[in-house]
Amino acid sequence: MTIGTSIPRVDAYEKVTGRAQFTDDIILDKCLVAKVYHASIANGRVVSIDTSKAEALEGVVKVVTFRDVPDTKFPTPGHPWSVEPAHQDVADRSLLTDRIRYYGDDIAAVIAEDEVAASRALKLIEVEYEEYPPVTDPLTAMKGTTPPVHEEKPDNILAQSNYELGKVDEALEASDVIVRGTYDTPIIQHCHIENPVSYAYMDKGRIVVVTSTQIPHIVKRVIGQALGIPWGKVRVIKPYIGGGFGNKQDVLYEPLNAFLTTQVGGRTVKLELTREETFCNTRTRHSIHYDLVMGVRKDGRILAKDMTAVSNQGAYASHGHAIVANGATAWRHMYEVENVRASAYTVYTNCPVGGAMRAYGIPQFAFAGECFMDDAAYKLQMDPLEFRKMNVYKGFFADPFLTPIAANTNHVVDCMDKGANYIHWKEKRAAYARQTGPIRRGVGMAIFSYKTGVWPISLEISGARLVLNQDGSVQLMVGATEIGQGADTVFTQMAAETLGLDPADVHIQTNQDTDVTPFDTGAYASRQSYVTGNAVKQCALQLKEKILAYARTLLNDTDRELTLNRKMIYMDGEEAISLEEVAMESYYSLTNSSAITAEVSLQTKDNALSFGACFVEVEVDMKLGKVKVLDIIQVHDSGTLLNPQLATMQVHGGMSMGLGYGLSEQMLIDPKTGRVLNGTLLDYKLQTALDAPDLAVEFVEEPDPTGPYGNKALGEPPAIPTAPAIRNAVLHATGVAVNSNPLTPQKLIDAFDQAGLL
Repeated sequence: MTIGTSIPRVDAYEKVTGRAQFTDDIILDKCLVAKVYHASIANGRVVSIDTSKAEALEGVVKVVTFRDVPDTKFPTPGHPWSVEPAHQDVADRSLLTDRIRYYGDDIAAVIAEDEVAASRALKLIEVEYEEYPPVTDPLTAMKGTTPPVHEEKPDNILAQSNYELGKVDEALEASDVIVRGTYDTPIIQHCHIENPVSYAYMDKGRIVVVTSTQIPHIVKRVIGQALGIPWGKVRVIKPYIGGGFGNKQDVLYEPLNAFLTTQVGGRTVKLELTREETFCNTRTRHSIHYDLVMGVRKDGRILAKDMTAVSNQGAYASHGHAIVANGATAWRHMYEVENVRASAYTVYTNCPVGGAMRAYGIPQFAFAGECFMDDAAYKLQMDPLEFRKMNVYKGFFADPFLTPIAANTNHVVDCMDKGANYIHWKEKRAAYARQTGPIRRGVGMAIFSYKTGVWPISLEISGARLVLNQDGSVQLMVGATEIGQGADTVFTQMAAETLGLDPADVHIQTNQDTDVTPFDTGAYASRQSYVTGNAVKQCALQLKEKILAYARTLLNDTDRELTLNRKMIYMDGEEAISLEEVAMESYYSLTNSSAITAEVSLQTKDNALSFGACFVEVEVDMKLGKVKVLDIIQVHDSGTLLNPQLATMQVHGGMSMGLGYGLSEQMLIDPKTGRVLNGTLLDYKLQTALDAPDLAVEFVEEPDPTGPYGNKALGEPPAIPTAPAIRNAVLHATGVAVNSNPLTPQKLIDAFDQAGLL
């Protein structure tokens, strides 16, 4: 058995020895360097631009402005394309623009012989603006601005959606207790190690872009759309990638880079962002404002829930309304309530662009929703754990609107029990009640559910190819991308499991190349082991059938059972012929030569819910406003663990991101200028290893019937529950409910002061 075994990562040796080649490692020595000229205002228009001094600078090859690029609007999100216009993304981007919508918008680009010349040239470009007041608050922006951020949306509302189950207003009137809460989450950055980088050149009339991306096949399509050329004239290659977390699930500067190479005769052009540009000019996690209402019986049973959510989209649509809408969908999951309503708005502002980030809107929703559950429990004077257990869905349930989304296996109560036992919930809830003094302790919790992939909201398609080598090993190629999460390792395990091979005999191709790689939409939505895993499994089954069918022709037997295990083919349980002999015959037989391969392109039409819980113990220094996490555990119900060590690694990474989201991370935007105030790793308070406590992880395993190997989502869920669990622990320790994250010292001191505790 290979599935369920902690085999070493297949990319470990290359990475620890420095042999793994990332985009910057394989850029040609003789390449041109491009840099982008960014706007120094947040809202306005370019009145005039003078590039003559930059063009005259020694070493500058070309300067292009918004006047030189195709007059084409295109979408950028890493969503599957649709032939149906109603399911296509908003196309509101240009390669370069004279209508400035955020501080740092792209006006021009310089191509030079080296980085020094390109940087100097940027300083010589002279721009005159017509400036408008920036609007950074979505609640203000949705009232309308003059001019609007995008002319076609006078109220700045990109999109709005709503639903209602049951009769919410009637159920609220019939409730014994009404609970209300307002919650806010911040803009944050992904902070992946490798900044976005690409290089582009032309080969035989086609554009080739090598880039650090999660979505090579989607990048290919968007480049074609942006340049107005046939998609077949574009080739995208993805080497090793140094992290993405959703930022590289967007098409960033690849279309501009593709255009720039066409302006210099197809010469190689490198376009690499600085860390400051990555903060401001790529994508961010959306800040979202929530107004929540709940009607409850005296015994704690929830009768009705109502949500209004407003998402700060920033200047361009990117993934747009899908983020806040995902949270609105989750509002009707987890807790069994007959009367549920949600309204969600996505609003353009003059902020950096919001896009995909790990767990796709659910960290924002979970912070609001799980803080709200604790606030309701406090108002009811109930234990928050027991309040959740009373109302949580138990066993199977399906989404009432999106029926393929279902809890086929549901062990959220078991997750809560394991977490509560670990943290000693009952004892510490009692011990830490009614504390006084400057140092206080508390325990808190949060739970979550998370979908696996994007069906039926969007297309789920994946591809895999297997080739039998002459020695009986196989080559595996998939279109899904390894971005550091261990996907190549579990794909290797899947193929080995199905073919009965040792993982060492499965050689997976790490790089993706849209010219030769099977079509797959990429790495996002915790889809890879579930969606691409299905393609790998079906491809391996197909290859196995072909191997055995060919072996039967060599054995001159049509009746007895053939099986394959460890590179040996057995007939009725007895060794018959080695896989290597079969492979050699298939390649070189004079009478029956046919190399044995298999390829699968598969559409997945299932979606399984994963569950989990986080429990935290904190110590709060009231005078300093400092929160120290003393102990933390996450417990996950993610179906079969394909590789337990990798699973634990995924959870550790998500917990670390959750600690930063809960305690320190926030991109600060100056409301007067729209400028990012802390757009460096020095000023942006990212958690470090020294800040992290020991991270405890447990699992509840039951195979999910829809997963290819009983598995369901695990990649993104660990990023969800930590922040609300910390907030709820601070509430227990101090009695003060802080309804926005991160819980920074100044914010806590202000809250404690207002509560009369200082």
